[in-house]
Amino acid sequence: MGLEDLHGILVALITTFTDGGYAVDEERLEEHIKHMIKAGVNGLVPGGTTGEFTAMTMDERKQLLELCVKYANGQIPVVAGIGALSTKDGVELASHAASAGAAALMVVPPFYDPVNLNQLRELMAEIHTASKLPIMYYNIPSASGLTLSPAEIAGLSEVGVKYLKDTSGNAPDFTELMFALDHKITAFNGWDTLTFYGLAAGTKGSVWGATNLIPELSMQLWEALSVKGDLKEGRELWRKIWPICKFLESHNYPSAIKTGLELLGQGTGGLRKPFALLTGVPRDELKGLLQNAGLKTVQ
Repeated sequence: MGLEDLHGILVALITTFTDGGYAVDEERLEEHIKHMIKAGVNGLVPGGTTGEFTAMTMDERKQLLELCVKYANGQIPVVAGIGALSTKDGVELASHAASAGAAALMVVPPFYDPVNLNQLRELMAEIHTASKLPIMYYNIPSASGLTLSPAEIAGLSEVGVKYLKDTSGNAPDFTELMFALDHKITAFNGWDTLTFYGLAAGTKGSVWGATNLIPELSMQLWEALSVKGDLKEGRELWRKIWPICKFLESHNYPSAIKTGLELLGQGTGGLRKPFALLTGVPRDELKGLLQNAGLKTVQ
């Protein structure tokens, strides 16, 4: 299933672990993916921020992708998150993703020490050449330390980048990418609290971590805004969804997502240390938000 088929709500997928976080839990992962597919999501994006890729070994990341492709079973595309600190590791993960059956790659720039634009373009070109897969550039300046202008982002189309996950939170730049530069690159929203704006403005879709928690509501919002163009219904849905998104952005994101799933009765294996599930007041607050959105909690 090629990148030309990508649209709609692509879930930025969690990584399920065994209790204690010792290994990827295959059974939990399969059940979670089945739930996402049943709810109607349009694609899976494992190996990103929500998936805790920085806490996983290269072998585990390859295993995770292979499992996602297996469990998706051709029903929806899988976009492989392959962010790495070196070109060598990025190319290795990209080549593996191509052989494993990924539809595309999501690439975050090397983090801790930011690259410059020329180095980024060289990296993207090498990854694209090695994999022959189209690239979704993961724009997250808060983590990568790299801030590009809309024109510079769109210019990455010259080195294999066809899509953008925009997690900058910069609505004016996102608007420029959607309306002035869409002939070069297709921008997907990746900032939770801007999801309503992005879909109402006509973005092709969203790479959305909150969908792990609220897949049905996510798809209802997509249907209301992007399919039917019903702003009234969209606003009613967003009133339920926005408080959850605001909460997720205010805490360690994977911690909040997995805590929410545990509150909904789904085992996740928790997070790998030093990170942990939320406790106390934040946990109780999230429980209330989920209940206010019409979800049934078990704890």
